[in-house]
Amino acid sequence: MKRTFLFLAIVLGLVACSDDDSFTTNPTATLSFSTDSVLMDTVFSTVGSRTYDFWVYNRSREGVRLASVRLRQGNQTGFRVNVDGSYLDNSLGSVVTDLEVRKGDSIRVFVELTAPENGLPEAKLIEDDLLFRLESGVEQKVCLRGYAWDALQLRDFVVSKDSLVESTKPVVIYGGLRVDSAVTLTIRNTTLYFHDKAGIDVFGTLKTENVVLRGDRLDHLFDYLPYDRVDGQWRGVTFHSSSFNNQLINTEIRNTETGVTCDSTTFFGPDVQRLYMERSIVHNSKGNGLLAFNSYIGLLRCQFTNTLGDCVAVYGGAAVIDHCTLAQFYPLSADRGAALRFANYYGDYAYPLEAMQMTGSIVTGYADDVVMGASRPDDSLTVFNYFFENSLLRTPVVDDSIKFVNVRWETPDDSIQGKQHFVLIDEENLIYDFHLDSLSTAQGLGCY
Repeated sequence: MKRTFLFLAIVLGLVACSDDDSFTTNPTATLSFSTDSVLMDTVFSTVGSRTYDFWVYNRSREGVRLASVRLRQGNQTGFRVNVDGSYLDNSLGSVVTDLEVRKGDSIRVFVELTAPENGLPEAKLIEDDLLFRLESGVEQKVCLRGYAWDALQLRDFVVSKDSLVESTKPVVIYGGLRVDSAVTLTIRNTTLYFHDKAGIDVFGTLKTENVVLRGDRLDHLFDYLPYDRVDGQWRGVTFHSSSFNNQLINTEIRNTETGVTCDSTTFFGPDVQRLYMERSIVHNSKGNGLLAFNSYIGLLRCQFTNTLGDCVAVYGGAAVIDHCTLAQFYPLSADRGAALRFANYYGDYAYPLEAMQMTGSIVTGYADDVVMGASRPDDSLTVFNYFFENSLLRTPVVDDSIKFVNVRWETPDDSIQGKQHFVLIDEENLIYDFHLDSLSTAQGLGCY
């Protein structure tokens, strides 16, 4: 009896193994795919894309052999493919052969794109098909699609003489961009894309007009969220102590670690301006938006919004803020900074605040109080001068008619307050439009 049972078990096992190892050439046995097209985000020419993947399923009752998997155009388009651990090597004709997909099993395919330069000013569509030829002769395909954009690439670039950058092609910065002292770099009508950790260090003078400064990721973090809405993509702009007469006109700086920093220096009075910004935007920073130490800065019709740190922080020096919008709606942490912070000290160091003057501006946010002013403790000698006029401030009422003239005090109890002032505050998809809504009580104020 035991021998009979053992014999039957061996036979059944052999039959099971035989079923698992059987492969069909029946043309009705085909593969299924988790997608019929791999649609890639735009990439810069010669720069590799992120890795995309999809699954290949065998849902038939028998195994299926793949006679070949190949790219229709071989190695001509820049797509790179790995099928179940086998790389479509260009030296071998961009094809793999003799793969097996057992019944009920699946394999995974990885795809990347490094496209050659196309010589065009705009992004070019790159297309190819990944062809799966079964042992039965049936051919199935997955479409590969992406866009490649030629760009000027600069690595650890140093500007050592007066220079102008004006490019219809995107400019990608790796490592960083340095402007030497006593040198002026002018950037016009150009978008600069900064790779991770790259930034601009200015020891001389920077002048920009009609410029966008942003990260170089053109793909998506999630399907609904492009990297261009994610903070911390690049380092930001730093004006060092030897830098003066910087001008940022109609310039947008977004998704930085810290947007703009004016390093500590000697305050030379109102005749030596460190930084002037007009019709410019600093948005979505992982640190501060604008951080100024002992500097004379002028801000006209500018937007400073959504920072984990302070939207604008002024430590000493002088700041003239005219018709600006400071809105603190950073969505990813409740421990966000103020919309406006000003003080006559930083840490253990005194920074006399000669003047902090705000007119015609909006300062609002999520918190009940987004305006933070502080003088040095136990120090009545360090200058601490500030003045607000004709502005909307989200902060408790201050009984001082000398330093606060015609100020509209905003509270959470107001019928229109906070994000209700603006056209769009979409925290879920991180989409923002800080133009004033038609119902806003702040008409005539702010940068728009």
